[in-house]
Amino acid sequence: MDAESQRVLEYLTEVEEGAEDVLATKQQIVDLDTKRNQNREALNALKTEMSDSEKVKVCFGNMFIKFPKSKTREMIQKDQEQLEKEINELRKGLKAKVNRLNEMQGHPELRGYNLSPLSTEEIKAMNSILKR
Repeated sequence: MDAESQRVLEYLTEVEEGAEDVLATKQQIVDLDTKRNQNREALNALKTEMSDSEKVKVCFGNMFIKFPKSKTREMIQKDQEQLEKEINELRKGLKAKVNRLNEMQGHPELRGYNLSPLSTEEIKAMNSILKR
């Protein structure tokens, strides 16, 4: 194989690896989002008229364990917070991966502007400035 063919093969391999990385990250986001939705359903199910002192069955792996309703709710809420954090980190990293893939493919115009929405604190600050 001559040098030109080798460079083309390396380029295609690099682009393919970048695309696989983007797809894997997207799939990971979908999987985490599915788990987040299941947790949301569980939290809604815990809002029944049972008292917080009663116990509910919780599935851990392949076994069910009875836990107090309040502890179960706390565990699910902590899991929700962790899932939100992981999903947000993956989404931020996905933007960079897609930009890098577009640049590797010779489409720098598709790079975007790396914009992100204002945080709650930034919105409050803007509102306080506008009210003056």
